[in-house]
Amino acid sequence: MNTTARLTPRTTILDERITMKYGAGGRAMRALIEGVFVAGAAEAPGDGIAIGLAAMDDGAAIRIGDRWLVVTTDSHVIHPVFFPGGDIGRLAVSGTVNDLAMMGATEVLALTCGVILEEGFALEDLRRIQASLAATCREAGTTVVTGDTKVMGRGELDGIVLNTTGIALTDRVVPDAGLRPGDRLLLTGTVGDHGMAVMASRHGLDFGGELRSDVAPLNGLIRLALAAGGADLVAMKDPTRGGLASALHEMATKSGVGILLDEAAVPVTSEVRAAAELLGIEPLHVANEGKAVIGVRPEAAGRVLAALRGHPLGRDATVIGTCLTELPGSVLLDTGFGRRLLAEPEGEPLPRIC
Repeated sequence: MNTTARLTPRTTILDERITMKYGAGGRAMRALIEGVFVAGAAEAPGDGIAIGLAAMDDGAAIRIGDRWLVVTTDSHVIHPVFFPGGDIGRLAVSGTVNDLAMMGATEVLALTCGVILEEGFALEDLRRIQASLAATCREAGTTVVTGDTKVMGRGELDGIVLNTTGIALTDRVVPDAGLRPGDRLLLTGTVGDHGMAVMASRHGLDFGGELRSDVAPLNGLIRLALAAGGADLVAMKDPTRGGLASALHEMATKSGVGILLDEAAVPVTSEVRAAAELLGIEPLHVANEGKAVIGVRPEAAGRVLAALRGHPLGRDATVIGTCLTELPGSVLLDTGFGRRLLAEPEGEPLPRIC
């Protein structure tokens, strides 16, 4: 396992003031994290931390006896808090469970949940969010064991913010930097569903079809993939902010490989495709909350794909790309008519989607 992989230093110059692009995934957010939080972090206290802040993975991995304790934390500021297919409660649990799963930790021991409320927030809405949060915990096989509640003045916060932390144990950590030339990249389903559903709900847009978020806990699906792939499953990432394009760029950069992405193989629903075309948005740049990108050795691709398709959340899984020796850190898009470099977004085209 490559435990020291991290993004190569970037030349991005940070602005003097924080703008929305710094919280929306892509190059700008990574530059902020590297330039401020990673650069200013204390040195690791010992050898027990295999993956820490500098790796900028989906969580941290700490040696506990002969196993690994995986820890991750996430804050959720979505607007609106209720959207087709989910709400901020389901999002908070799913996002945290999925970050653990992307590290290979699918048996979630427990979650914490911190809640910050704006004065005037409706109690009925809070109860609805709590019920959804609890139901999603049951779906993922975990629970919230501790938390915190704060209230801020009217106008000092936009409704509600949730922060969740998750912990899990695993025998093997799967980083997002384990790819090598020849490896295959699998995607567990359609892209763009979450971001487009939130955008349509936020702005009251009707595209003539049903747009629904894909938000869901993926630990059960990933458990099957890990069992099928074993040591040949070598990298995972969930394409949230910045979408599939950002996730692939990060994996390629950390692994030191190029990625050839087959555009025709990437599944997109007709509703998302139609909405994206009308708005001039690239579906590959739109956030997802119930999908995973999985890197496997070529000989394991068939059996991992079969395992994914046997689960309801993976029925649209497919092989979308191959890792290359050429163009390390880049993603090359095969359009069917030629090849071009796929740009990584500076930020998510829709802020506050998770």
